[in-house]
Amino acid sequence: MTEIQNEVKKTGMPKAVPYIIGNEAAERFSFYGIRSIMSTFLVAQFFNPTMNPLLQNVAEAKSNEMVHMFVFFAYLMPMVGGILADWFFGKYKVILYVSILYAIGNLVLALSTHNLTLFSIGLVVIAAAAGGIKSCVSANVGDQFDKSNEHLLSKMYGWFYFTINTGSIVSTLLIPIVYNKYGPELAFGIPGILMCLATAIFWMGRKKYVRVPPSGSKRENFVVISFWAIIQLFSVLKQRIFKRKKDDLGFWEKLSLKRNFSLKSIDGVQAVYRILMIFAFTPIFWALWDQNLAEWVLQAKKLDLHLFGFQLFAEQIQTFNPIFLVSMIPVMTYGIFPLFEKMGLQVTPLRKIGAGLFLTAITFVIIALLQESIDKGGHPSVWWQILAYLILAVAEILVSVTCLEYAYTHSPKSMKSTMSALYLLGISLGNYFDSLVNKSIANNGFFAKYTGANYYWLFIGIITVFFVLYLFIAKRLPEKSYVGVEETV
Repeated sequence: MTEIQNEVKKTGMPKAVPYIIGNEAAERFSFYGIRSIMSTFLVAQFFNPTMNPLLQNVAEAKSNEMVHMFVFFAYLMPMVGGILADWFFGKYKVILYVSILYAIGNLVLALSTHNLTLFSIGLVVIAAAAGGIKSCVSANVGDQFDKSNEHLLSKMYGWFYFTINTGSIVSTLLIPIVYNKYGPELAFGIPGILMCLATAIFWMGRKKYVRVPPSGSKRENFVVISFWAIIQLFSVLKQRIFKRKKDDLGFWEKLSLKRNFSLKSIDGVQAVYRILMIFAFTPIFWALWDQNLAEWVLQAKKLDLHLFGFQLFAEQIQTFNPIFLVSMIPVMTYGIFPLFEKMGLQVTPLRKIGAGLFLTAITFVIIALLQESIDKGGHPSVWWQILAYLILAVAEILVSVTCLEYAYTHSPKSMKSTMSALYLLGISLGNYFDSLVNKSIANNGFFAKYTGANYYWLFIGIITVFFVLYLFIAKRLPEKSYVGVEETV
């Protein structure tokens, strides 16, 4: 490790950076390329190949169920990947091995476009691999820097974020064209080729990486302490039921002494639970947000897709999401937020999140009204959906970016990785809820009546309830910033 660090010039990026950037660009192209056509492909190929109008609602529900389950696994696996990397194998081995698995999953996908069972297996493999990579790549970037070049880290993460969105934009523009002109085999094959390229690029940089060795399983982690906290909670409840003498010590102090946990680790766990009170609202945000890459794509098939004299494919409209996201971040950061501050309106993280939840509901009002027009036989313009994408991008900045910032500033250093994993878990849970709703619709269950515009009004009602709860809880949430605070044992 020392030899590699000595080769890095203080004014230059680490030599491993091009390999990490190249790997991330190719992997994101592969992931978003698959997602861009998955919804419409599943309907056309497996669930309603004859395009029978009577089967369309059920077919779309089955497609949405499968897409959201795919995303559920992709964002559930980062927790597993992070544990494997941090405790047992290190980030390099996990990224390399799951990249190979990823490429195999892509191969299965491209060769099974006429077999739903094999296609589903390919999706499971890709979701598991994508999640494993996601938990390690951004941390692996930070590992390449030391004191001599840490001032370049923010610039590196800027390029890293740019790479993710560039891969998304290019793939969501290109893959739908390939799919509609040349068929699904090639459309799913190209992301597979890119994933093989991503694996090769990462392997080529094997001698240039700074590799942080795995630390092994730590006793004072969030899961272990939470487990003993739950055991103690039952004990406390039992004491109160039988009216036994209360302890003079507080709950956490008693846990620290009884189980020999340090005050530092106890404080970290308390910080996690404070942040989880905010993160509890992210699953419903992601339950709505992720529909722009599934339900909205299927809706776009029924819109007038003429734009600036061009006829677009329905799968290409989702490209507006990363375009608006990248363009609106500087507008919000350097324009709108400072303007509100000058007007005397304090822009706090909790207020940003609340505003983001509200705007997300507004985007679904637009989509629901669009769907009402479609249900009545109309053929509305895609411009209305593009407007919804613009507002959704602003909502994503307010919720997603702010939640990551809030988690960083309100958790001690020892718990920041845990917070990242729990945040991604919120995305997973949101998609799982979407999957359950669509499964119910497909099986004529409880949510079967929520088709067409009613489907979107259902989610508007749900997020409205969560928004009101958020306003109630956010006012009462204690804040404790850890920025610039030295941790003590």
